[in-house]
Amino acid sequence: MKTLSNIKHKLVPTDEAVTIVRAWQGEHQKVVFTNGCFDILHEGHVTYLAQSADEGDKLIIGLNTDASVKRQGKGDDRPVNGELSRALILAALGFVDLIVLFDDDTPLELIKEISPDVLVKGADYDPNETDESSVKYIVGSRQVKAHGGTVKAIPLVQGFSTTAILNRIKK
Repeated sequence: MKTLSNIKHKLVPTDEAVTIVRAWQGEHQKVVFTNGCFDILHEGHVTYLAQSADEGDKLIIGLNTDASVKRQGKGDDRPVNGELSRALILAALGFVDLIVLFDDDTPLELIKEISPDVLVKGADYDPNETDESSVKYIVGSRQVKAHGGTVKAIPLVQGFSTTAILNRIKK
């Protein structure tokens, strides 16, 4: 059970994540943050997360709670997997260092508290977008850039999405 215990130790509340991040940053380690619901983990997710991890030394994932996913309007049947199941699966990835659940509609407050060095989203977002009402705007980018951090967009793997997978299963 040692391995499972090590995986579960990656799941931390926000206040603990902040303490850990400050220690990492004190050791000059570059902290990368990304977020999402990661409902049914697929090749696109793993590729995106691996490339995100390559942007620094430590990768933190802000994971939407079940309630937060439901408010996104992805459908009555979403999320398929509960938040603790999704968190455990993500934490099992060797390049993921921490998972923090957030219940807000956006990860803005979590990003403000963690204050990562690098903020990453998929290429369907634009790191240069400054209009916070734009669908291309990366939530938290203004705050990360204000403290000297960087914001990056990672190319998406075409043909992979949880919605597409669910549609194939239903057929």
